[in-house]
Amino acid sequence: MAPAGALPALPLLLALLGALRPGPGDAQTAVFPTEAILPRGNSVLLNCSSSCNETAILGLETPLTKTERDSGHNWQMFELSDVQEDSRPLCFSNCGKKQTSASISITVFWFPERVELTPLPPWQPVGENLTLQCHAWGGAPRAQLTLVLLRGEEELSRQPAVGEPAEVTATVLASRGDYGANFTCRAELDLRPRGLELFQNISAPLQLRTFDLPTTSPQLTSPRILEVGTVQRVVCSMDGLFPALEAQVHLALGDQRLNTTVTYNKDSLSATALVEGTAEQEGDQLLACAVLLGNQSRQSRRTLTVYSFPAPNLTLIEQEVSEGTQVLVVCEAYAGNVVRLSGVPPGLQAPRAQSMLNATAEDNGLQLSCSAALTVAGQVLYKNQTQELHVLYGPRLDKRDCLGNWTWPEGTQQELECRAWGNPVPQLTCRRETDGALLPIGRLRPVKEHEGTYVCRAVSSRGEVTRKVFLKVCSRNSTNMIVIILVTVVAILSTVVTATYLYNRQRKIKIYKLQKAQEEASMKLNTQATPP
Repeated sequence: MAPAGALPALPLLLALLGALRPGPGDAQTAVFPTEAILPRGNSVLLNCSSSCNETAILGLETPLTKTERDSGHNWQMFELSDVQEDSRPLCFSNCGKKQTSASISITVFWFPERVELTPLPPWQPVGENLTLQCHAWGGAPRAQLTLVLLRGEEELSRQPAVGEPAEVTATVLASRGDYGANFTCRAELDLRPRGLELFQNISAPLQLRTFDLPTTSPQLTSPRILEVGTVQRVVCSMDGLFPALEAQVHLALGDQRLNTTVTYNKDSLSATALVEGTAEQEGDQLLACAVLLGNQSRQSRRTLTVYSFPAPNLTLIEQEVSEGTQVLVVCEAYAGNVVRLSGVPPGLQAPRAQSMLNATAEDNGLQLSCSAALTVAGQVLYKNQTQELHVLYGPRLDKRDCLGNWTWPEGTQQELECRAWGNPVPQLTCRRETDGALLPIGRLRPVKEHEGTYVCRAVSSRGEVTRKVFLKVCSRNSTNMIVIILVTVVAILSTVVTATYLYNRQRKIKIYKLQKAQEEASMKLNTQATPP
């Protein structure tokens, strides 16, 4: 079909041709466009014109429904609507006594109304031939229509569409690689040589199923014991399946079917279920797993023991007691269980044990433990219960937690480290004896007028305790005077030491000179006393 934008320019083209209009003997009839291809049921515009130098009579011969849309000197435009099949309309013109004509080739295209692949067998044995058959109803032009049989994206056969309905067949050898393969039939209407595009219509995919089930039994993994009120996981797996996706798994405990989640691999599966122990199932139960594929099945079984094991009961007469209270601790289990209480040496294999505890401040927060043991299917099981003992005691304000003497330089930042203990936690304050000034526990900014004797008091509902804290603040002037005194003392000591050193040195020199003079005099006397 001619582009829609080209038709408005047609009158201008005809006017140009009119300027070169030949005589009646040379007049010709033209049609625009000369070829058209359109979808079935669509419309097309045709323009018939004559090169006659006189007024020509124009017309269009066609069995199609036509409507005159526009006209001018020696040209006329027609619309052909609801075109259902190929046609060759004829434009004619009478110029004087001479008649000429021109035809247009109209090609109608449409897709096949239906493309179907013959259903595949429910199960296809590996190694046997499989015949594929495709049918297509309708479609034109048939010369450009092809049917293609596909396995996934792989072309198995490509044949022209012949007959009504068109039919093509292909034979393939089924293999393990065909597991889950999708087979389809595609109709291709190739109108690219006509300036359009490649149109495709494809059938619904059909999946091929083949199967192979090993003779071995599935592997069943589960606990051998299951406590009432608990949930455990059961796994049933099997290898060598083909295709694994087609296999079904049934898991059951006794006569109860379990909800199963199945995961598949290439040639194996793994089915997981959660099994819950109930009081009605207490005792030995049969756990079974069946794998079904095609018309065959494989099964595995094992025994699961469901048991009841309540936790032991740890009893304190009171969980919160005052310091010095006698606390009775009892550990008790159900019949058939053996208990052990923390802090109590092992004794008889009995379901009950007890202990008496004298509560002290150090016992606050003590974890008491009660343990019970039960043998099930040859396995020894344990359960514990713990409770925390809370001991109420009065405030503690020891020297290690609150020092008694503090010396702070004036203007510095200091932190009073004072902490009280007790249950409940006591409220701690430190106030100066003279005026009741509060000494904050924490960082002071800056240390200035805090010197004095403070009474630190820890108070709670269990009583109170006090401790005196002596705080001395060294002023900056006092510090400078001490430095001056120290410097003076050091200077005096240095002078004395120097003078003493010089005096001793001069004294030693004089003694040395005197000794030398005596030695020289003695040598002279000895020389004179010797005879010539």
